[in-house]
Amino acid sequence: MFTGIVEETGVIKSFDGSRLVVECSKVLENTKIGDSIAIDGCCQTVVSMTCDTFCADVSNETLKITKGFKSGKRVNLERALTPSDRMGGHIVQGHIDGTAKYLGNSRFQINNDLAKYIVYKGSVCIDGVSLTVSKADENVFEVAIIPHTLENTTLKNLKTGDFVNIETDILGRYIEKFLSIRDNKTITEDFLKENGFV
Repeated sequence: MFTGIVEETGVIKSFDGSRLVVECSKVLENTKIGDSIAIDGCCQTVVSMTCDTFCADVSNETLKITKGFKSGKRVNLERALTPSDRMGGHIVQGHIDGTAKYLGNSRFQINNDLAKYIVYKGSVCIDGVSLTVSKADENVFEVAIIPHTLENTTLKNLKTGDFVNIETDILGRYIEKFLSIRDNKTITEDFLKENGFV
């Protein structure tokens, strides 16, 4: 689990279509093989490390859902949350839902399937950055970005037409799933057991 509070930006040194090598420094502190690091919001497992890089194996699902990885690109990085960390952003799983197109002026266009999870004053994770939705209209939304966030993430490099990774708020997806369960009018102990609540 992550918070969407970017710890540093790193650079993709190489990507051969499956193995990703990222150059960085801060997120390597106290990191070990098997730990998770979010790269532009996408949870990846550290499979090897040096003093200034880590490697991750990228799945086909990740390549299909995300905007992808390119050598030389600067990326947002965050280590997984520990129980003692402050929850500065919102609950972020590092599981990308899809991409959105940057329209300029902090505005993004998202497909209709994901647009239903974007709500005014709700949270959204863009390239691993936890942001507040300041306006939502059908499949276009706007986010509030403070100068500190802009300066310390790759959001400052966005150009109109660029695509970003999007993770919508997990709480909205859970609520939708719960409400869609058949015959949920009567909540019994059996119902709770069948749906993992007991």
